[in-house]
Amino acid sequence: MSTSVALIAGCAVVTAVIKAAGPVALGGRELPPQVTAMIVLLAPALLAALVAAATLADGDELAVGADTAGVAAGCLVYWRFESIVACVVVAAGVTAGLRAL
Repeated sequence: MSTSVALIAGCAVVTAVIKAAGPVALGGRELPPQVTAMIVLLAPALLAALVAAATLADGDELAVGADTAGVAAGCLVYWRFESIVACVVVAAGVTAGLRAL
């Protein structure tokens, strides 16, 4: 068995165990409303952190570059016109233009 297959199988097993841990630990009980409200807020916070890290990270250090300018331009277009297609097109165009310089 190659190491890639073993790694993928291991990840699948770990994922299944993590997903099963919640229902096993709770035993069918409902979570308190405060916990549910906190869990609902985790996804947007994680997405924002991933976007910030991907936008500002340059190897091992923080840097402002073409990616940052592209994301900023895309945000402005979305804020102004509320079109996700235009947002992606402008972000990609600004990033590609600045990288070409």
